[in-house]
Amino acid sequence: MSTFLKGTIVLILVAFIGECIEFLLNMVLAKELGEVGMGLYMTILPSIFLVVILASLELPISVSKLIAEHEQKYHRHMLQHIMKITIIMTTIFLLLSVLILPYVSVFDDYHPYVRWLVVALIPLISFTSIARGYFMGVQKMGKIAFSNFLRKAIQLILLVFIFQMFDLNLDYAILIALSTLVISDIFVFGYLIYEYIVRVRFLNRQPKEKVSKRTVSKQLMSVSIPTTGLRIFHSVTHAIQPFLIKAALIRAGMPAAVATEHYGLLAGVALTIGFFPAFIAHSLLIVLIPTVSEAYAKGDLTKLQHLLQKVLRFTMLYGVPAIAVFYFFAEPLTHLFFESTAATIYLQMLWPYFLFHFFVIPMQAYLIGLGLLKDAFFHTVWSHVIAFLVMFILGSLQQLRMEGIIIGMNMGAVLLTLMHYVTICKKIGLTVFLKIPIKTYN
Repeated sequence: MSTFLKGTIVLILVAFIGECIEFLLNMVLAKELGEVGMGLYMTILPSIFLVVILASLELPISVSKLIAEHEQKYHRHMLQHIMKITIIMTTIFLLLSVLILPYVSVFDDYHPYVRWLVVALIPLISFTSIARGYFMGVQKMGKIAFSNFLRKAIQLILLVFIFQMFDLNLDYAILIALSTLVISDIFVFGYLIYEYIVRVRFLNRQPKEKVSKRTVSKQLMSVSIPTTGLRIFHSVTHAIQPFLIKAALIRAGMPAAVATEHYGLLAGVALTIGFFPAFIAHSLLIVLIPTVSEAYAKGDLTKLQHLLQKVLRFTMLYGVPAIAVFYFFAEPLTHLFFESTAATIYLQMLWPYFLFHFFVIPMQAYLIGLGLLKDAFFHTVWSHVIAFLVMFILGSLQQLRMEGIIIGMNMGAVLLTLMHYVTICKKIGLTVFLKIPIKTYN
């Protein structure tokens, strides 16, 4: 069995357990926070994730690509340089966060401690990212899988225990829910850093060659900066999306409190259920980045062509049945969270959004591995600009409201998928029908 297949199977199996825990976690949050509280919780999460992405500098992706493209004898000195760069960047970002976050108005509606929870996440995420990137690069996917599972398991245990022990008002309940994110990351930090130190000691005993700091920095930043830019844009749009949706609904005549509840049903229920199978796509992404990077560095287009075909077929194999289940069993699934007809309709209407995202995620890994980060960025920008424009225009119409919002979301997902797909096919010498053009044999 190939390393790619082994890594994929391990990640998918553990990720499935993790997603089951995530599903239970969101059910606990829905019961404890209620519709309004769930709306507030889901509204602040994108802003927190934006800070997390800035703190990580997308090191898991850039480090994994760098490690996969070089022999083991270079790894030890590469990791030394990466650690020094991370320490400098983390220190700068921590100082900026302490100075800026107290004045960010997004946090004004939440407990004052929420800001400092975000600050605490920065060093945890930064240094954990190095370990993640290294283990991805050498395709030790079991460690990545276990760390993902550990985070969600710890968070669920803490939430259930605290909510059972204490009767909290909404403000403190949201604070506790966010605090469990930080505490679970502390456990993940401890596990991955320990495994990383063990691996570094092993590398110290192996033959090694030096590589200049300038070379490492250049190669690392050539991936890290554009990828971080892409993720920042993605996170900014996710942070803006709740406010854009609520603004459109209010413009359509919906009261602000009701708009918040409906966003909670969309993000906390429909999207939670619909993205459940995405753990498979994310598992493929983690394994594909080093695999595609290594194959492209060797000029092995044949491997890249066959791999793309297999990934797309596999995505179709699990994606279509999953979407069918969500569509036909939408009512009992959404009623696990709230007795809401609206959530059922939202889940059914969003089937194109979910299905096309299952394809987009592994395609992003391909674009990263092929060095097409610029293309990935422009695809994301254009698809979001068009989606947000349609969402606001149609969502502001009194006869459409949330239905208009969902039409815009679906349109953006379809557009992004098509742009990624055509670009990848062109780069690796395939037609859009996954055939090798006749001229490649001349």
